[in-house]
Amino acid sequence: MELRTMRYFLAVAREENMTRAAELLHVTQPTLSKQLKALEDELGKKLFTRHSFSIQLTEEGILLRKRAEDLVKMADKITTEFLALDDTLGGDVYFGMAESYQIRHLASAIRQFKNTFSDMRYHITSGDTEQVTEKLDKGVIDFAVLAEGPNTAKYHFLAFPEADLWGVVMKADSPLADKQAVCADDLAGLPLFCSEQGWNHDISRWCGNKLDELHLEGSFRLSYNGSLFVKEGLGYLLTFQHLIDTSPGSGLVFRPLSPILETKIYLIWKKYQVFTPIAERLLEYLKDKFDAVPS
Repeated sequence: MELRTMRYFLAVAREENMTRAAELLHVTQPTLSKQLKALEDELGKKLFTRHSFSIQLTEEGILLRKRAEDLVKMADKITTEFLALDDTLGGDVYFGMAESYQIRHLASAIRQFKNTFSDMRYHITSGDTEQVTEKLDKGVIDFAVLAEGPNTAKYHFLAFPEADLWGVVMKADSPLADKQAVCADDLAGLPLFCSEQGWNHDISRWCGNKLDELHLEGSFRLSYNGSLFVKEGLGYLLTFQHLIDTSPGSGLVFRPLSPILETKIYLIWKKYQVFTPIAERLLEYLKDKFDAVPS
């Protein structure tokens, strides 16, 4: 199975059209068709359902697409890493990040770091703990930012200077908007939105034996999407402060949970990780920078 074939497969999967994919790849359509047929024969699975004017992935094709995307990204990352081995002033650094207001500390540090190392380029992907740690384990990214304690058997970590505060985002005319803070009893029986990770770890820890009284209406990986459902009056969003616009005129308000619930944020990297020179320099800078910020 060649890397070039994976690139061919991804192009067809993305375009859903053999002719367009061939044009983008600068190969003939018969050549592309032959390569994909050989790939199906090698795997022993049908990867595409071919229609008159389009191509659709089968379930096996969808699985391969995910694996192929990671494989191609990893190959490209290896290439850029080797090209950067002699470059001590620039290069690429890859992050996978959870949603957090504390990312501002990382953004500020990168801005200052680039005053000296202006040729550094950084690439950001977003996701929950499962998504970003999977990419970290595969070597697709250098660092991950988690909204939960890291597995210290596998990762080194650096704690962000501050924690995120949990609360409820609701419509401004909600009866709960009159309260200064919201407790578990206030939320009992209401339709609630939350990330699965937050619900299973943070909210369950916060409300204890009252979890059975709370109703998870729906889960969202991104708080912004959940806020759109709140605006439609479909429920209440449990999320970190500052992730959603609750300024006057937004139609939404944020109320903290009571008792206070906070989540620490961590930057993690694999043990025995070999970094490019620029990634190593950035890590040392972050260690000094974060330690210097009062917690």
